[in-house]
Amino acid sequence: MPLSVSKHPLVADSLRGLRDTTTPPEEFRVLARKVITYLLYEATADLPVRRGKVRTPLAEAEAIAVETEVVAIPVLRAGLGLLAPVLELLPRVSVGYIGLERDEETAVARIYYNKLPRLQGKIPLLLDPMLATGGSAAETPGWCASWRRRKA
Repeated sequence: MPLSVSKHPLVADSLRGLRDTTTPPEEFRVLARKVITYLLYEATADLPVRRGKVRTPLAEAEAIAVETEVVAIPVLRAGLGLLAPVLELLPRVSVGYIGLERDEETAVARIYYNKLPRLQGKIPLLLDPMLATGGSAAETPGWCASWRRRKA
């Protein structure tokens, strides 16, 4: 999956506040929650959907439902802060966890903990706000794919 950088002005404005050393802790928490919510909207914009109809009080209406279950996978521990908005916004989401640590000499990520639900037929959503070398982010999707092949 290619890297996508949000160009949304609300994301940029919230990031400004997160980066500002004068932002008080309570405002920082609100801004962090806003950023993950905005990014979640962008990240899920192309989820597969199912079209159908629902009965309203007045008449039948066209309806769209998210077709595929999403598995939220926070990378321990920093990713846990991203989980609450995901659970609030996504229908039928399950949660798995991956713990990664970086080898200080090689800078290669190593998995020390994994607890994932069955991923077959589901869309994994990796939650990790940390990006330094990119090693953890690069390691996790490949590991999820190999785990999926072993467990499927």
